[in-house]
Amino acid sequence: MFAHDHLLAIEGLYPPEIAALLDLAESYVLLNRSGKTQRDLLRGRTLINLFFEDSTRTRTSFELAGKRLGADVINMSVATSSVKKGETLLDTATTLNAMRCDLLVVRHDQSGAPALLAQKVSSAVINAGDGTHEHPTQALLDALTIRRRRGSLEGLVVAICGDVLHSRVARSNIHLLTTMGSRVRVVGPPTLIPAAAANLGVEVLHDMDQGLEGADVVMMLRLQRERMTRGLVPSEREYFRFFGLDHPKLARAKPDVMVMHPGPMNRGVEIDSAVADDPVHSVIGTQVEMGVAVRMAVLDVLARRERRPENRYV
Repeated sequence: MFAHDHLLAIEGLYPPEIAALLDLAESYVLLNRSGKTQRDLLRGRTLINLFFEDSTRTRTSFELAGKRLGADVINMSVATSSVKKGETLLDTATTLNAMRCDLLVVRHDQSGAPALLAQKVSSAVINAGDGTHEHPTQALLDALTIRRRRGSLEGLVVAICGDVLHSRVARSNIHLLTTMGSRVRVVGPPTLIPAAAANLGVEVLHDMDQGLEGADVVMMLRLQRERMTRGLVPSEREYFRFFGLDHPKLARAKPDVMVMHPGPMNRGVEIDSAVADDPVHSVIGTQVEMGVAVRMAVLDVLARRERRPENRYV
């Protein structure tokens, strides 16, 4: 079903692998809603959340997923860890191997850090977001949210809008959605769209009215000020005027359009509160629910894989 030792990216996965993960996650949605748990599945296994960047939704979601499957969950605080005292990533890998953890969830501000750890540790590594590279479980939960409402991803028009340049969420979603047959548009000011975006098989637009025309799904992205150099946007007020999602702009999309956002939201910057809280179109709350189920599915499939002995020690 899933022939990989780690989940480091969506890029490179095949449609049957993605579909299998979504199908398994679907079963966990039903299990979670029933109020039951499967606490024996990961009993005796250790899950470590190693977050070099702050996170609330992703870390809490992985923690909850691990506990619902019966794992021993440890949250390592990098702010008070040896990393802050000068320990290298490879030294950290040596320490983690000595702890004999089974599943390692990593968020890091440098692209490629989870992949490096995956080469050096004996545990299964899950990328929870690395630099501006990828955030694979976010794309999977977004896909599950869409598929549950639409039935399929194939043929849908999905507009990914905003700060695509700095968004690992956008990259993972582009890879997943195009692989599964969706038509993807990226919409934003030229300064926030990667120069090579068109090479990813998407349509690039710089006008929200054009970008949202006939869209089945509108996925808004956070304006990532912390990753920006000066001058990429004139002001938040101007940005919202041209690229913030409000109901007049949303009217260009299909009547049953889905509105998504990975969070955290900057209300009044990339999305209007009236749209974010719209009970008909917004599925932002559902995305959070799907996140737990998707991460349960990922932990499930990776825990079943046999670890490679050559990585037992660094």
